[in-house]
Amino acid sequence: MSLDPVQRAIEEVPSYSSFMTYRELEESTDRLAEEFGEVVKVVDVGRSRCGERIRAVIVGGGSKAALLFGAPHPNEPIGTLTLDYLSWRLASDADLRDLFDYTWVIVKATDIDGLKMNEGWFKEPFSIEVYARNYYRPAGNVQIEWSFPVRYKRYTFESPTPETRGLMSLIDSYRPNFIYSLHNAGFGGVYYYISANAPLLYPILQLYPRSLGVPLSLGEPEVPWAKPLSRAIYSMVSVRDYYDFLEAQGMDPVNVIKHGGSSYDYARELNPSVVELVTEVPYLYDPRIEDLSEAEVTRRKAVLDAVSWREEVYRFVKGLWDRARGFLPAGDVCSEVSLLRESVEYFLETMPKSIEATRRWASKDPSLERKATVSEVFDNYYVTKFYTLLTLGMLYRILRREYERASAPALRSLVEEVEGRFHDIVKDLESDRRYRAIEIRDLVRIQLAAGLYTALYTQLLMK
Repeated sequence: MSLDPVQRAIEEVPSYSSFMTYRELEESTDRLAEEFGEVVKVVDVGRSRCGERIRAVIVGGGSKAALLFGAPHPNEPIGTLTLDYLSWRLASDADLRDLFDYTWVIVKATDIDGLKMNEGWFKEPFSIEVYARNYYRPAGNVQIEWSFPVRYKRYTFESPTPETRGLMSLIDSYRPNFIYSLHNAGFGGVYYYISANAPLLYPILQLYPRSLGVPLSLGEPEVPWAKPLSRAIYSMVSVRDYYDFLEAQGMDPVNVIKHGGSSYDYARELNPSVVELVTEVPYLYDPRIEDLSEAEVTRRKAVLDAVSWREEVYRFVKGLWDRARGFLPAGDVCSEVSLLRESVEYFLETMPKSIEATRRWASKDPSLERKATVSEVFDNYYVTKFYTLLTLGMLYRILRREYERASAPALRSLVEEVEGRFHDIVKDLESDRRYRAIEIRDLVRIQLAAGLYTALYTQLLMK
């Protein structure tokens, strides 16, 4: 069996100067169906919360099923390019299609409403400030990847979003053997989650990004309960793991968790042998993210300092929000202000307990007693500031939009206050700037390589 079709497909990914908007993705799907109607079928799988049509591209007719979906978080559009390219490649390349015994089910953009909310930075040269000013991410309980129904111990979540119900319908119909949920981080390096113990895959997943000059993420894991399988590769995280983590910190998970499960939580109930992969690729590269040399501080101090920073930003946002709330109309649930408001209020509701859980863990876990690596210090002191900046960006968008609408003097002072704090953090991040934006083509190639080789591994595993 030759792997040449896979290698050619990866090598021939085109260059991208920007990201595709939702309308551009839809137009591409229409052209694909028109040109390759003999091997491509496009089906409706539901509507978004705000009424946009969600479609799946079905390619091929193999005995196994692969479900791939992009933008489960709408500030993560790299996967939409990966899947747009892959759908055209599978349709036009019979050698690649014949290598796999799959029916490919591809949803290029899952959170369409959110994707449209992020389009303000899609066509701009990537920078921290431009990204944060135009950033939107839904509240955790309406994020598509985290609103699948789940029951575990004393916790139950049964409020999937319309987009999640669309994915559930595809999982119900196709019972996929392989699922690929395409994500990307903002800052750092490449890392993966996988549901299978697959040591044969790990060298491919680790070495291919490095061949393109893109680092692995060797700092702190995304969440403390992530279980490492190999360097920058973690076992698929689950709401069940979060529940157990909170219990271990002496907290009641039912009073903390507000969101549902993941696609893997749902799919494995129907097909316990399903293999799911998540590939996280960054927009920005800084050499410190892969520096494993010893730093001056302990890992415990670095983590607790990051917790203190998050708490400081939380207090700032809460104080400002308490003063601003009376000026903000309820409005249409799908208006920009309403969607952003939902996210900020979820942040204010859930952040204190999240901070407390992390503080308890960091205060007593013996693995944090050693000296931190430079990569862990970078994660805790630099990347943490980057992610808190994004919440301030959403708050700024709300207040700025309402000030432009209402011209209230009190709103003007709030806008100036949040903008001042926003600029202070941007200035701090830029003052020690060593980062560069990574070529979009390389990020697409990393996601594509990981997906195709994991799909091939899964196919061989199922024989």
